[in-house]
Amino acid sequence: MEFKQNDIPIYIQVAKGLEDDIFIGLYKEGEQIPSTTEISLGYSLNPATVLKGMNLLVQEGIIFKKRGVGMFVSEGAREKVKEKRMNSFKESFIEPLVKEARNLGFDKKDIIEIIGKEIDYETANK
Repeated sequence: MEFKQNDIPIYIQVAKGLEDDIFIGLYKEGEQIPSTTEISLGYSLNPATVLKGMNLLVQEGIIFKKRGVGMFVSEGAREKVKEKRMNSFKESFIEPLVKEARNLGFDKKDIIEIIGKEIDYETANK
C-alpha cells in the first residue's frame, strides 16, 4: 500500500489499498489480512483511521471480522471488488466518453471504430 497527500481521505486510501491487494490476490478469500495495529504501525497512521477504512470494506462485504481473531477476506470478495471497479469505470469513463462523442456527432459505429483503432494501436506498441 502507498498513501499519498492528496484530496482523498487516508481512510479511503486504506480501503482502496486493501481492495487492490485483494484484487491482485495478495490476500485470498478466507485469509486473514494484517491487523489495524500492523497497518497503522507499518505506515505511521492513526489506528482509528485504519479501522475506519477497514470498516468501509466490512460494510461492503469485502472483508469480515472474527471477534477476537481479526479481519478476513470474504468469500466472493475479489468478484465484488471487480464489479465495483467495473461500475466505477463505466461511470467515470464510458458514460462521459459516450456523452461527449454524441455531442460531437459520432454515432455508435464511429465510437466503436475509434476505440478499436486505439486498442489496435496499444496492442501493436506493447
